[in-house]
This record gives sequence, structure tokens and C-alpha cells, in this order.
Amino acid sequence: MIETPDVSGAHPRLDQAQIQLLARAGTSRATSAGEVLIQEGTSNADFFVILQGRVLVVEGLRASGSRQPAELGPGTRILEVHGRGRFLGELGLVEGQPAFISTVSAEAGEVLQISGDDLRRVVLTDAAVGETILRAYLRRRILLISSGAGIRIVGSRFSRDTIRLLEFAAANRLPHRLVDLENDNQAQAILDRAGILANDLPAVVLSASRVLRNPSNADLAIAMGLRVVKEHSAPYDLMVIGAGPAGLAAAVYAASDGLSVVLKEGFAMGGQAGTSPRIENFLGFPAGISGGELTERAIIQARKFRVQINVACRARTIELRDGEFRAEFTESGPVCSRAALLATGVHYRRLPVTGLEEFEGISVFYAATVHEARLCGLQPVTVVGGGNSAGQAALFLAETGASVRLVLRGADLRAGMSSYLAERIEEHPGIEVLLRANIVGVEGSGALERIIVDLGATGEQRIFDSRYLFIFIGAKPHTKWLQGFLALDDDGFVLTGADLGDLPPEFSHLGRRRLPLETSVPGMFAVGDVRHGSVKRVTAAAGEGSTAVAMIHEHLRLLRDGPAGARLSERQ
Repeated sequence: MIETPDVSGAHPRLDQAQIQLLARAGTSRATSAGEVLIQEGTSNADFFVILQGRVLVVEGLRASGSRQPAELGPGTRILEVHGRGRFLGELGLVEGQPAFISTVSAEAGEVLQISGDDLRRVVLTDAAVGETILRAYLRRRILLISSGAGIRIVGSRFSRDTIRLLEFAAANRLPHRLVDLENDNQAQAILDRAGILANDLPAVVLSASRVLRNPSNADLAIAMGLRVVKEHSAPYDLMVIGAGPAGLAAAVYAASDGLSVVLKEGFAMGGQAGTSPRIENFLGFPAGISGGELTERAIIQARKFRVQINVACRARTIELRDGEFRAEFTESGPVCSRAALLATGVHYRRLPVTGLEEFEGISVFYAATVHEARLCGLQPVTVVGGGNSAGQAALFLAETGASVRLVLRGADLRAGMSSYLAERIEEHPGIEVLLRANIVGVEGSGALERIIVDLGATGEQRIFDSRYLFIFIGAKPHTKWLQGFLALDDDGFVLTGADLGDLPPEFSHLGRRRLPLETSVPGMFAVGDVRHGSVKRVTAAAGEGSTAVAMIHEHLRLLRDGPAGARLSERQ
């Protein structure tokens, strides 16, 4: 059996010095042919370096007896073959997620075995070995998603619950694929094997022995290790609501300073930035970095500093009582904290086109990730919008081979888009730009087939083939749940600092002025896209999140020492 070549950079070989360093945390042992080293669906798997022999990376391996060699049945797919010096696993091993694939010894050999906890310590403390492993794991996650490996979501592509689960898995960068009841000839076999009935659909097959029947997003988040805790018994120093770049930055900096931090996210870690195929103006990444990689690195940092992360729990209410904030969330217990930070971001507006909702989640999307690109293939695609998000999506989809049409209302591509993006779009042969244009109709049977575009420049309407539509046409803040609690502007964005005008009476007992990123409620701060006047850039959001931490420290110090104690501390 020939070893898989490392054409993607996802499978580097460790040198002898790196192996010796790792050996301090583990033990070497012999392996037998057919031995299962990692079983898909298993949590807290160990880390392995291959010292002798070859190991298969497979999907669909059925669990066998603990001492029985694995047999590769007809439903098993070999993804990779690894030899001496390579290591096993992928990103989930570092983030505490269940294994998405299995690894089996192809022959008798020898491995270095390290526990998952010890591996995480090495990755976070040793720069040379840690970065080698982490970079490979990030690339392996992309390969798994691109290949359609991972959990199987079994259901109809026309089912709203199926679409919901697909969107959640894609947004959280979970390797997955749809087993479509209408088109996939493997669907019935999977249903029969797992004992899934029609009333159970859609179902999520995590492994050969574990199935979730029509789970909520919260159920899937818990199963996938996206929720560290479910209930909260003691108050935190800081509650961060929203896990985009601003919320993640605030959580990491606050926790690294020793504050106890809980991070609550309603849908997906990384927010809209997490779905960006490439961020090219983030300081320190001259070749650019994907929003997914930036998010995963931030998540690992947050876990390093013991941030308590909960995904799929949307904020419903928040109140300030006796100097503490208390927030209620869907599918999660209440949380109390001494300070709160809002980083809930925005969501894209929908096109006011009749019948569009029929295709949402099937052919109409509000993010362009690897998952959507895989669906599009080489078929014609339309992107709507004139901002950076639309430009990045158009370039990403065009570079995967799709024929892209970019539709925007404005007369100038550079009016709302960075110059470097506009230049690349104009030079790309796979992108057609329609200026002063609006989509006024959609057509299709079950899935989108055509769009009707009003060309303002000529006054005519034209029909274009389009199998997929991506919409990025401005955003509304996630603040409806905050109305009546704190001050918002006319568009629903949170007012902070000087934008709130004169100091209100409720700040007088603190003996200080309102801080620049503080809302109308003392001790509650707002950062990122949800804040009135924000720059709407990833770098700016991360900067605001880190800046807010210094203000949060000041607020907590006043709560602890009072105005007199704070003045004494300043004189000393």
C-alpha cells in the first residue's frame, strides 16, 4: 500500500528532535495489523506519531471488539495512508471534539502515544512543535470538509430542519455531508443500519453506534464539543455575548488577565468573519488568512485561558440587579456576571424578492464557505452586494471554478469595497460585474434555476441562468432583545461613549465618567459591528474587543474598591 503524498502540506513529517520532545509526554508501543488507533465518534482520543509501519485514515469504519482487528467493509472509505514520521488526528483532537474519522494500522508497527490532554499542553506551550501540529490540523479540517467526510446528516434537502442542521454544521466548520433521501442511493442503507425511522428525520449519524434524531442546534453543539458547560452556578467576572472577532478577542484578553469569562454564542463561533474565505488586510498575515482559520486559532487560545464557551444558546433577556448582570438564554441556564460585553454582530438583510424564501438554504445562502463552494461546483453562481463580504465571496467562488456574476446597485465597484478587492475582481476572467442592477425575480422548480435582473443602466430586464445565489446587501444588528434595556440608535445599533451625550444619573454613584465603549448601562460594553459608529472591519472589531478589557478592569476595580479606593490606588 503506497503512502499518500503530502501535496497539501497537511501531512508533514516530524524530525527526530520533534519526536524526542513529544516522547517526554508519551510512550512508544508496538501495534498489530488491523488495530484501531482512533475510532470515529470517540471523544478524548489519543495522539499518535508513527515510528514504524503504515496507518490508514478511513471513514465509515464499524466498531469491532476491543481485541478484534478491524475489517474494512464495503461502506468504508480510505482517505489517507500515513507512514513513518507522520502523526494522526485533526483539529478536533486539539479542540476537544469527537473524532470525525478512524485510523487503523495497515501492518504491524510502532507508535508514540500521547494523551489528548498532554498533546494540548504541548501545542499551547512549545512554539515549534505546536505550530507544526496546529497548521497541519487546520489544513486537515479543510480537507475533511472538502471531501465530504465526517458526520452524516440524513434527510431531505427540502426539509427546513435538514437545512437548519446543514447551516449549523457549515457555519461551525464541522466536517459533514448531506445524505439526501431523494438523490443518495446510500440513504436507505444508512437508515436501516442505524434503525432510523421516518419520524426520526432528519438524523445526524455521528458514528456507527451513535445517532441523533432530529436534534436541536444545542443538542448537536453538545455532541460536537462546542459547549463546555451547560449550566452556570457561580457569577463570572465577565460575560461576553457573541463570538465574532470582537467577542473572541475580548474573551481571550480578559481571561489571560485572570478574569473568569463565559462566552455565549447564538449560532456559530467566528460570526460572519468566520465564514470569510480570505481576510487579506489582517495585520501580520501578508498572504491573507481565512476567517475559519482565524476563528479556530482564537478558539484554541480561549480554551487555553479557560474561557467557558457555549454555542447555540441565543440571548433572550438581560437585566442589572444588585450590581450584577443576569442573562437568560435559549436552551441554556441563566448566567450572572459583574460586567457584560455585547458583541452580537449583525445579520445580512434579505432581498425583497417574491418566492426567494423557497430557495433559502437550498440554493440561496448568506455565507460562502467550503461547504457552499462544494455544492456549487462549476455551475453558474450569482453574488449580490457591493461590500467586502460580497467581493470576497465572488473571488472565492470564482477561484473554485464556478462562473460568477456579481450584481450591485451602485455605479462604482470601489464605492463600498476595498481597492485591492475591486482590482482583483475586475481582472478575474471568471467574474462578470453588473453595475446599477437589481434582482427582481427568481425562478426554479425545487431549486433555483434562473434570476431576473433589472439593468438600471439600460432600463431593460434580463434573465440569467443561476443555480446558486449569495446575498450580502447590508446588515441589521442583533439587538431586538435589548430594546428597552439600553440606548440604541434609529437603526438598532448600540450607542456607546460620547454618542450617548451627557452623563446620566445612574453613573454618579460610580464616581467616574462613562467609558468610551460603555453603553447607557454601567458595566455593559459594546464592541464590533453591533456598536454604532464601528468601522465594520475584522481588525477593528478585534481591536475594540481587546481595548474594552482595560475598561472592564476599571469598572470591576470600582465595584470592588469604590470611588475612594480607586482614587487612592491612582495616587499610589
